[in-house]
Amino acid sequence: MIYEKRTYRITAGKAPEFLNIYEAGGLEIITRYAKLIGCWVTDSGPLNSVVFIWAYDDYAHRTAQRAKLGADPEWQAFAPKILPYLDHQESVFLLPTAFSPCG
Repeated sequence: MIYEKRTYRITAGKAPEFLNIYEAGGLEIITRYAKLIGCWVTDSGPLNSVVFIWAYDDYAHRTAQRAKLGADPEWQAFAPKILPYLDHQESVFLLPTAFSPCG
């Protein structure tokens, strides 16, 4: 199992609007292809950030699922709705240790 931490820095003051649009229109689509572990907003460090943790079986699974998501016409129609809110994007892959409860 691998976990992807995706951080989106949102235009200042626009995080609530971004989250409403994402939840109403994108969440149902993306969760067809990835398992959502959680979603957070930052209260310290880089502010105006939304952090998602997604789970995949391995890198190959993630690659295949992201390709399917990218080809999904519903996602293609939705993605432009959130792009204006994004100032920065970052992906970090997390591999659980042997003793991790989410391994």
